[in-house]
Amino acid sequence: MATKVFMEALSPTMEEGKLLSWHKQEGDQVTNGDVLAEVETDKAVMELQARGAGVLRKVFASAGATVEVGNIVAVIADADEDIEAIIAGAGAAPKPAAAKRAPPPPAAASPATAPAPAAPAPPPHAGGRVKASPLARRLAQERGLDLVAVRGSGPGGRVVKRDVEGAAAAPPAPGAPLAAGGYEDIELSQMRKTIARRLVESIGPIPHFFLTTEVDMDQAAEAREALNALEAGPRISYNDIILKVVAAALRQHRECNAWWLGDGTIRLFNEVHLSMAVAVEDGLITPVIRNAHLKSLREIALESRELAERARERKLTPEDYTGGTFSVSNLGMFEIDQFTGVINPPEAGLLAVGGITERPVVEGGELVVQQRMRVTMSCDHRVIDGATGARFLQTVKRMLENPLAIVY
Repeated sequence: MATKVFMEALSPTMEEGKLLSWHKQEGDQVTNGDVLAEVETDKAVMELQARGAGVLRKVFASAGATVEVGNIVAVIADADEDIEAIIAGAGAAPKPAAAKRAPPPPAAASPATAPAPAAPAPPPHAGGRVKASPLARRLAQERGLDLVAVRGSGPGGRVVKRDVEGAAAAPPAPGAPLAAGGYEDIELSQMRKTIARRLVESIGPIPHFFLTTEVDMDQAAEAREALNALEAGPRISYNDIILKVVAAALRQHRECNAWWLGDGTIRLFNEVHLSMAVAVEDGLITPVIRNAHLKSLREIALESRELAERARERKLTPEDYTGGTFSVSNLGMFEIDQFTGVINPPEAGLLAVGGITERPVVEGGELVVQQRMRVTMSCDHRVIDGATGARFLQTVKRMLENPLAIVY
């Protein structure tokens, strides 16, 4: 019996997927569980598996096509089985990468103006964006190479890594026009589409307010140096210490470790599942350190590194980035002093962490220099009131200024 292959929801928030490549081609034998294709979701690159056995008789969506969840992309059937009814009822073809609207033509010349010379032939990618893999774009940028001049050998003319590596970056001839016309339209990846949608869902409906405090990090710096001097296990970063402190503080302030469910209910968690913002090539993802309140500092250090590495390689599973109860976003490594973050619903709070810098401070009537760090808490006012958030931040500040507090 024929098996329809649908675009599956490979992540909880996935609405459509982009077919990056087919592992099986029409006419190939397929067994149940075989990987048919690789799909770019809003979070990672996932495998689309066969749910039946037979021959891959028909493929409806070519590599590079974007398909909505629930739409049919292929048919598996016996070699001699009649699938004409399935083909006829497959519906509209999946949409390819969206074509970009061309800029408006220049105004018509006045009668007194001499006619312009004929325009040169358009470049290979005129009228749309250059189709290229994310890795190819990064390599081209590093080498100063204009992708417009690179002929793609991937599916549908997509520029891939080997094309960039085989091309030489050459400056344009003197007086030659820019090949890209001064701009480039970039097609949104599935991750960027979801980020845009989620931000609208957050910053619009959620009544945010923000609380900022400044922390003396001298003792945290000494503790980190002492722990790393032991040379046992992974090196401890400031971010590891912050994650550990936030997890411990949330256990004391359960009202901040919460979700807004949107049906007149607030869910308070007894366990702390800490979402950790990680910048990836085309956006941001928040893998979750589960039961962070039960883990040692070194366990958090090991897990945070492993999750961040898998996030950058697009190898996270939905279980790795769902179910967080509170988020931490750290931009200190980018020399950002202070910022405000957007809450990741249904979570009710987020801590934005700035960089550690030496600042003059008056202490006991004397001017001293301390290592200071600013943290800003974003609060969903439907769940967290000002005093509630302030008490949580006081606990975070106290623990960071006396790291021994986290061992109790």
